[in-house]
Parts: sequence; structure tokens; C-alpha cells
Amino acid sequence: MYNVQTLNKISPVGTDVFDKANYTIADNVENPDAIMVRSAAMHDMQFGSNLLAIARAGAGVNNIPVDRCAEEGICVFNTPGANANAVKELAIAGMLLASRDIVGGINWVQTIKDEADVAKLVEKGKSQFAGTEILGKKLGIIGLGAIGGPLGNAATHLGMEVYGCDPYISVDAAWNLSRTIHHVMTRDEIFKQCDFISVHTPLIDNPDPKVATKKMINAETIAMMKDGVVILNFARDLLVDDEAMEAALKSGKVRKYVTDFPNTKTAGMEGVIAIPHLGASTEEAEDNCAVMAANELINYIENGNIRNSVNLPNAEMNAVGTKICVIHKNVPSTIGQITGLFGEANLNIENMLNKSKKDFAYTMIDVVGEIGDIDAKIAAIDGVIRVRVIK
Repeated sequence: MYNVQTLNKISPVGTDVFDKANYTIADNVENPDAIMVRSAAMHDMQFGSNLLAIARAGAGVNNIPVDRCAEEGICVFNTPGANANAVKELAIAGMLLASRDIVGGINWVQTIKDEADVAKLVEKGKSQFAGTEILGKKLGIIGLGAIGGPLGNAATHLGMEVYGCDPYISVDAAWNLSRTIHHVMTRDEIFKQCDFISVHTPLIDNPDPKVATKKMINAETIAMMKDGVVILNFARDLLVDDEAMEAALKSGKVRKYVTDFPNTKTAGMEGVIAIPHLGASTEEAEDNCAVMAANELINYIENGNIRNSVNLPNAEMNAVGTKICVIHKNVPSTIGQITGLFGEANLNIENMLNKSKKDFAYTMIDVVGEIGDIDAKIAAIDGVIRVRVIK
């Protein structure tokens, strides 16, 4: 029996994936084997020795001590793409809100709603909220993954001319892009050409400005843009330099900034449409994230397979016998020491898989026969963090 702790309200569509004969799911279990979480802060939590994995029902993992978990042999999962459609739809809404002063108009109506001649006042005052259409406008998308790609496809159907930049685009993502999307090689091309710019990249802090995405929307890049550009951020708060954005909005260089990440600076900034982090806040997205998180945990707990981990390498292998799963530091000679123990025990390795991710590695070994105390011997190797035996 495995215990799964829920730190937030998790959609029952996800928790129902677990076989209740083998799993207990509750918010008050002690020393859990796995944790499901949405937004709960975990950095100050101490983890029990049983904890194998944490699954974030969502994409961002800033609330989880990812590096410490790797050091403790705890696999951290997220659910990329599960909320993609919800974010895509909100980004489309953001473009429309920025093109036409819908928010301003709605708020103004509330100021005159008690007047006897509301209809006349509306006809007289509506011109102050006039806007523009998105038909025929150029949309630049930086990052063509699970959200950016579908957003680009949808925008083409709305009559926009779409430009996309993603040096790391996967083959699958590229196959799913509309042939009408213009592929450009650098972000600068998008900055210079587009009326709307939507960012959909991870946060990367790197001294090379061509690689870094942290504050990639800054005074220098804004200066390249068209006057009256609209910038949309439904990816990460720190992709945009707030000080530079404030100056650009005041000068009129940027017409509107739409962000799903209000902070103390942007929440009250004139020209900002601040949405309270609603990107994944749909029933469908919460269900999708919960189901994906549950399946990731089950596959790891029962089979040792890793899919969508943020701190350990993805690795999947079928076994005909006993599967031994080892989390270890990614250092030379470790694999040799592990396999050497099987030779000493006269055990033949039927299949083996080793994957690495930065400082950590994951090795799965399939053997037939009695393994004796080989798992304890592997655990004693310097640099080995955790050993699991799955039969």
C-alpha cells in the first residue's frame, strides 16, 4: 500500500486514477510515498525517508525545492502541456483586450449604470474606448512549444500574420505548426516586425543574451519594436523588465502590456492589463494536470519509469525480471562500479538503461534470478543516492 499526500485540492478526476486497493490518497497522511501539489509552498518542508516523488499538477515548479529533492533521491514531475489549451485561449483573449479597450469600457459603464439615460450616455461616450482589429496584424511568438505553437495556429485562423522563433523546437511541435507561420531565426526579427509579441519560453538566466530569456523584453529590445506594439506575457513574470516596460508605456512605445503575473510594480501600472494568474484556471486544465500527475507517479512508483521530470532524466524501460533503479551522481566510474557488482554476483544483465541530466543520473538494470543483497552493495557506492528494487 502506497500513501499519496495532497497538499492542495486536486481534481478527483486525477485522484481517481489511482487504484484504491494499492493507494491511500489524503491530505493528512504521514511519511507519504508521493506528494501531489499545485501551489503550496514546499521549500521549508522536511521530507520523510519514504518519499519517492512529488508531482506538480501544473508546469511551474518554483514552489518546490527541486535541487534539494534531487540530492535526497526524490523525483519531481510537472505536467507540461496539460494546461496548454487554457493558456492559449487566455492569450487570445489578452490580444483582444489589448486591441480594444474592453476593460476600460466595462469599468466606465459601471460608473453610469444608475443614470436614467444610460443608453444615451453609452452612445455618446463609447468613442473613447474605440480600438483596432487583430485581422491582418503581425503576431510574433517567441517559443513554439505546447502553448506557443497552438496559439500561432489559432492566430492564423483569425487572419493574423504569424512569425515564430524557437531554436529548440521539437520535431513533433514543428510538424504541428501551420505552414503559413513564418519561421524566423532570431528574436530580434520578431521585435522589429510585429504588432503583437507573445512570449512562451522558460526562464533562463545566462550571460549570453542570445540564450538568456530573463528580462529579454528590456529597454534595448523594446527600442527595436514598432511604435504602439502590444506585448503579452503568459509564461514567466521575469521575462519582462518592469522598469523598462513602465517607461515604454509612458512614452507610448508600447501600447499595452498584458501579463498573467501581477506584482507590486505592474499591478497598478498604467497601460497594463493585469490578469490574476488565470492561465491554467479552467476545469478542463485542472483535470488534465491532475490526471497526468497521477499517471506520472504511478508509472514511477510501480515501474521505476520517469516521464516529465524536472530534476532527473526521463527514462523508461520494460523489464522481464527484476528491475533495479538507481539514482546517483553523474560522475565517471559509477556505472562501472554498479555493473561490476552484478559480475561478482554472477548475475547476467538482461537489459540496462542509463540517462543523465546535469549533475544527476538514473540507471535501470533488468536481471533474472535472485539478487541477494546486491541492492545494499549498490547503495554503498560513493555517489549513489537511492536504490529501488521493483519486481
